Amino acid sequence: MLSGPSGVGKGTVVAEVRRRHPEVWVSVSVTTRAARPGEVDGEHYWFVDDEYFDWLIANDGLLEWAEYAGNRYGTPVAPVEEQLASGAPALLEIELQGARQVRSRAPEAQLVFLAPPSWAELVSRLAGRGTEHPDVQERRLALAQAELDASGEFDVVVVNDDVARAADELVGLLTAPPPAGR
Repeated sequence: MLSGPSGVGKGTVVAEVRRRHPEVWVSVSVTTRAARPGEVDGEHYWFVDDEYFDWLIANDGLLEWAEYAGNRYGTPVAPVEEQLASGAPALLEIELQGARQVRSRAPEAQLVFLAPPSWAELVSRLAGRGTEHPDVQERRLALAQAELDASGEFDVVVVNDDVARAADELVGLLTAPPPAGR
């Protein structure tokens, strides 16, 4: 499971994992937010309305879910269970609230925190997106600081100073035998 602050490059690292290591299964989350330019339904996210998201919650269809910056995100549970039952690793890209839910539901899960090389780099990445209103950017920065403060809750921290290196490190963690006692 991969988490980290908004703007740290989770999506970019996961895309690099998919490109460099196509054998790694990556969960596709559902979200109530609108698609950004270039995003494909079912590939980047499953874009759903609030009514369907509520149905998933009510029917225990989500491993975890969180509200973030006014939208909801969640991980459909069935595909993850199928992947894990096959004995293969599953990579989930989720927010901090979701990571805490996964830790509660599946304490054996390995939680990886993707960190920026520096706070200044993270601020630059968030501002450089240009896809959000300044008020939303400010909320994301405040949330990002709180998320950085929570990095100690994770099993491993990977610094995203080079996308290819971070992707390879993440895949190495996914394919390594679990540590003793986990």
